[in-house]
Amino acid sequence: MTQTSDNVTWLTQEAYDQLRAELEHLSGPARAEIVAKIEEARQEGDLKENAGYHAAREDQGKLELRVRQLTQLLEHAKVGEAPADNGVVAPGMVVTIAFDGDPDDTLTFLLGSREYVSSVLDTYSPQSPLGSSVNSKKVGQKASYELPNGKKTSVTILEAKPYQG
Repeated sequence: MTQTSDNVTWLTQEAYDQLRAELEHLSGPARAEIVAKIEEARQEGDLKENAGYHAAREDQGKLELRVRQLTQLLEHAKVGEAPADNGVVAPGMVVTIAFDGDPDDTLTFLLGSREYVSSVLDTYSPQSPLGSSVNSKKVGQKASYELPNGKKTSVTILEAKPYQG
């Protein structure tokens, strides 16, 4: 789970290790594999009409973008901090809300970065409409946000607990 504020991102040790391993793989074996594919495609001749060459170059661009994203994220990472278990919604917490008008219509999600997504829970960014509306609210409080269709909806925060992984 991550939290971004003032260009500082905090990560659990598990998330940091996972992202560091991805960066090492992309910077080493994956990068070497793409360079080999490009060189192999170059050997085939005319680069203007060489689909394999263009595909490999596109893959290289995507890889280099991800390397830059991970490098920047990890440079600003602060490891090991977790939100307080005080009932106040913050990034890194599992939040349960009820939609107004139907107390049985609830949603439980992780408020955090898409870089570290739970396989069990939906993840909402603190910058998303729902995420920003519930962030810093206390259990029992209401929050309103705008839906994609332009209408407003309200939710009540039922629970906010630190994510345990």
